[in-house]
Amino acid sequence: MAVKYDFCVMQILLVAATANEIELFINTYPNVDILVTGVGVPATMYRLQSRLWKDDYDFVIQAGIGGAFSNELELGQVVFVKQDTFGDLGIEEKHVFTPATVSGLIHAHTFPYADGWLINSNGIPKSSTLKSVKAVTVNTVTDDIVKKQQLITAYNPQVETMEGAALHYICMLEEIPFVQLRSISNYVGERNKSKWKIKEAFENLNTELVTLINQLTD
Repeated sequence: MAVKYDFCVMQILLVAATANEIELFINTYPNVDILVTGVGVPATMYRLQSRLWKDDYDFVIQAGIGGAFSNELELGQVVFVKQDTFGDLGIEEKHVFTPATVSGLIHAHTFPYADGWLINSNGIPKSSTLKSVKAVTVNTVTDDIVKKQQLITAYNPQVETMEGAALHYICMLEEIPFVQLRSISNYVGERNKSKWKIKEAFENLNTELVTLINQLTD
């Protein structure tokens, strides 16, 4: 689903996997083009690439919720993802996971990769006080402790998402400045949703979206 608005200063595209994640922002700040891609890497890559081929944008923002790997990040906290990668792209042998960029299936230093990571080097506003973190993008959200430990061992990430690396990959190849904004709704591996803080994560995410737009357009 895509909704187009006019924006008088900078052409910004706001991308989200679901409309719920940015509903509060849309209702209060309806001056940015919106692209709701659907959940996951395939939908995000297809719809984002199609949109960027159709329209010219100065900046792309991806906003959504995500899981934290430890209580280093608080539930409801909003962060920028500085670097991301496709966390389950690789080889698993005897319960040992080796990333594709480590095994040699993908060259770890061929652009857009840098040592196996998709690093946002210039999109995050210098005036922001939000923490910058390292994330992995996965296709399966799981409560399996083995899978969680595999990700920690392979990447030592702080955040887990289902779309972030797709944004980094496409925007870096298309040479479009971008930022990935995530609000922590849960801890990775915790499937008891009574312990999640989705409402608070949504509210804080949308508040920080307004701040980010103001920082970009002032």
